[in-house]
Amino acid sequence: MTTPDWVKHAVFYQIFPDRFARSGRVAAQDEVTLKPWGTPPTEQGFQGGDLYGVVDRLDYLDDLGITALYLNPIFASAANHRYHTYDYYEVDPLLGGNEALRELLDAAHTHGIRVVLDGVFNHASRGFWPFHHVLENGPDSPYADWFNIHDWPLRPYAPDASTDHNYDAWAGLPALPEFNTDHPPVREYIFDVARHWIDFGIDGWRLDVPTEIDDPPFWREFREVVKAANPEAYLVGEIWAEAPAWLKGDRFDGLMNYPLLDAILSFFGAGSLRDYQERYLSLSPLKAPAFADEVDRLLALYNWSAIQAQLNLLDSHDMARALWILGGDEAALRQSVLFLMTMPGAPCIYYGDEVGLSAAGDPHCREAFPEARRDWNTDLHAFYRDAIALRHRHEVLRTGRVTRLHADGQTYALRRATGDEEAVVAFNAGSTPASLPLDPEWVASDALRPAWPPNASDAPLRPANTNAVRLPPQETRVWVGAA
Repeated sequence: MTTPDWVKHAVFYQIFPDRFARSGRVAAQDEVTLKPWGTPPTEQGFQGGDLYGVVDRLDYLDDLGITALYLNPIFASAANHRYHTYDYYEVDPLLGGNEALRELLDAAHTHGIRVVLDGVFNHASRGFWPFHHVLENGPDSPYADWFNIHDWPLRPYAPDASTDHNYDAWAGLPALPEFNTDHPPVREYIFDVARHWIDFGIDGWRLDVPTEIDDPPFWREFREVVKAANPEAYLVGEIWAEAPAWLKGDRFDGLMNYPLLDAILSFFGAGSLRDYQERYLSLSPLKAPAFADEVDRLLALYNWSAIQAQLNLLDSHDMARALWILGGDEAALRQSVLFLMTMPGAPCIYYGDEVGLSAAGDPHCREAFPEARRDWNTDLHAFYRDAIALRHRHEVLRTGRVTRLHADGQTYALRRATGDEEAVVAFNAGSTPASLPLDPEWVASDALRPAWPPNASDAPLRPANTNAVRLPPQETRVWVGAA
């Protein structure tokens, strides 16, 4: 299996476009009434974040260490989250249209930042022009076979939306008619959309609810189309469970790694977790041995190329923010972030986590990014910047193989190693000091230099001469040396 080389070195930043930054440069916004920036996200409506706003924040993202963006849907839609697509060839006018995407791609690439878009190909919306054509013409529409329609006339605004609509709709929502992907014109339409935006310059697709299209040949052809346009394009699927069949080299490069998220928050947040469940997540306190077993199991699920192409995250637009789940325990969040930065796979930061945003699940987690720096947790922001820099500084933390060294109580240690470099990463997730025993056989280097905390003044670690290392409560240590 071959995956894009750049992904293993990337640090992603996920942006919910309506809530990240408003530029004041979108003419279409002058003709409508927007919600004030920072309006509670429980309200419907649009707050006016746009793609030019992302351009304006590229220096901020560059300084943070971001090298790739994952944007929630940007195509024309009547929903602020834009999963209700009505035109797949047009960027939403409220986001600045196709011209804004062109400027963003050019500017991001100048910064060395890749851009991955959200592809929603299981369903469209009631406003999607072929569906509207069927609404107007019934079974006489040449687009009637684009959807799975049970009888006539269509009932897209049925009084009981969950039961009275008479066509296949995602999650039973009549606003989201599902494509009939068995119909060849539909397949060709979707493949053309995928190819069009790769040719336009995007760097890959994050595929929304791909298991809803339970058709391996469809996804094989989708991959062939995208990779023919750009062999280095990234394909990552939103699959919340383990899914080895999807990562055998013929469909996706990686998955959104929710199973790892579950383990990370359960271990580092063992003392502060809220009672929170979401889809396949089953968060509950973990001790180090169980956590280590789960990490080892997940690393063994896929081949090494796929492991390095996983999108590793702590939260997203579909769930509560990590800091909220952790009960506001900032130390637990910091350790969780450091774990992402020292593991294979591409770390992904959900916008605003780095400045302290904390909220319950959808829609609360889709709040506006605070414009005023006085509303940021600046210490946390500096931590994120340093943690990302740690990953960028040491290739071994991106590409080294993983070996468990120690797991006891709330203390866990691992080794990352390439042919030239090795690292030892140690976590004490407990609330009391812990002792990490050292075995000279753990590492090849006779002296590992401190790499974390930043500006550490500790002497080099010499496993042959040291029996143990003291770890303060909820602290992480990283040492790096030549193999």
